[in-house]
Amino acid sequence: MPDSSVLDTTFWLTALGILCLLVMSAFFSGSETALTAASRGKLKQQADKGSSGAKTAMHVTEDSERMIGALLLGNNIVNILAASLATALLTKTFGDSGVALATAVMTILVLVFGEVMPKTLAITFPEAVATRVAPVIRVMILVFSPVISLVRLLVRGLLMLVGVRADPNSKFLALREEIVGAISLGHSEGAMEKEDRDRLLGALDLGDRAVDEIMKHRRQIEMVNADLAPDALIAAVLASAHSRLPVYRGDEENILGVIHAKDLLREVERLRRAGEGLENLDVVKVAMKPYFIPDTTALDEQMRQFLKRRTHFAIVVDEYGAIQGLITLEDILEEIVGEITDEFDVIARDSGLTQEEGGAWLVDGAMTIRDLNRALEWDLPDTEANTLAGLVIHEAQMIPTEGQSFSFHGFRIQVLARRENRITRLRIRAL
Repeated sequence: MPDSSVLDTTFWLTALGILCLLVMSAFFSGSETALTAASRGKLKQQADKGSSGAKTAMHVTEDSERMIGALLLGNNIVNILAASLATALLTKTFGDSGVALATAVMTILVLVFGEVMPKTLAITFPEAVATRVAPVIRVMILVFSPVISLVRLLVRGLLMLVGVRADPNSKFLALREEIVGAISLGHSEGAMEKEDRDRLLGALDLGDRAVDEIMKHRRQIEMVNADLAPDALIAAVLASAHSRLPVYRGDEENILGVIHAKDLLREVERLRRAGEGLENLDVVKVAMKPYFIPDTTALDEQMRQFLKRRTHFAIVVDEYGAIQGLITLEDILEEIVGEITDEFDVIARDSGLTQEEGGAWLVDGAMTIRDLNRALEWDLPDTEANTLAGLVIHEAQMIPTEGQSFSFHGFRIQVLARRENRITRLRIRAL
C-alpha cells in the first residue's frame, strides 16, 4: 500500500491538474464564441486604429474552418484529459462508485465553468475577448496545422460523399446578406428610420438592378426636331422642364445629339454678338455627342461611367440598337435617396399613389413595383415586370379592359383606366 503522504500529494497534484485543464477548457470555449460572434466590421475599425489584437483576430477568422478545427481540437483534448484524471482520482479514493461520481462532478464543472460561464462572457464582449485571445489562437493554429489539415480533408471527403460541397464565394455572399439583415432588423426594432433603411438598401441593390428598370421609357421622352425653325426650336427647349433634350432628324430613332439649354443660349448670344441672325443657328453643331448604353447595364456600373465620363445623360438601347428610353445620373441617385424634386418637378411630377377611404390605393400604371413596395412596405415581385401595369399584364397573360379585376400575390387589383394598349390607372388593396 502506498504511503498516505504520497497519496495526499498525488491527490492534490491531480486536482490541481484538473483545475488547470478546466481553465484551458474555459479559454477554448470562450475563444470559439468570441471569434465567431465578433463583428468583422468592428474588428476592422479597431485594426485601422492600430490595434494589433484586432489585426490578429481578423487574420485568424479569415479561415474560419481552420480556426474552429484548432479550437475544437484543443477543447476536446483538455476535456477528455480532465475527465480521465477525475475518474482515476475518484476511483482510487472512493472505489467503483468513483466512476459515477466523476461523471457527475465533471459534467457540472465542465458545463458551468468550461462552457456556459466563458461563453456568456465572450458573447457579452465578443470584440474585446477576441482581440485578447487571437494571438494565442494564432500560435495554436500553427502548432496544430498538420492535424487540422488532415481532419479538414477527412471531413470534406465525407461531406462530398453525401453531395455537400463548400462554396468559396459563400462568405462574401453571407457578408452582404448580413448587412441587409442588420439594416432590416434595425428598422423593425425602431433603431432606424424607414428613409434611412431605404437609402442604405437602395445603395446595396444598385449592383443587382439594370438601367431598364428605372429608365424613362421612350414614350415619355421629350425630344426636339433639328429641322424645326430656330424660333420654334428655342421655344421648345425653353418650354421644357428639362435642361437636356435629345435632338433628332426625320425619325425619332435617328438621334443626332443632346442639346443643353445653356449651350443653346450661349450659341444664340454668340450669333447676336456676331451680328448674325437666328437662321444661322445649327442645333446639331451645338449639341453634345449622344451617349448610348445597353439596357442590361447594371446601375452601379452606369453610375461609375457617368462620373468617369463627366456626363449625366445616356440613351438606352436594346440588343438591336432600338431606342428604349433614357437614364440620367439623377435617376440612379433617386434609387438611393428617394425622389429629388426642384421648382419644375413640383408641378411636372405626380406621386401616382392615392389612398381611398376604404383603404384601397389608386396607383398610376407606370409606377414601378419597387417604388410601390418601398412606399407601402409591400412585397410584390418585380422579377417579371418593372411596373404595376406590367405585372398585371404578365399575370393575366392579356391586356385587360377597364373594369376587369384580378387577384394574385395576396392583392386584389382592378383596372380603372386604359389608353390604347397601356394601363394607366389601377386600384389595389391587400386581401
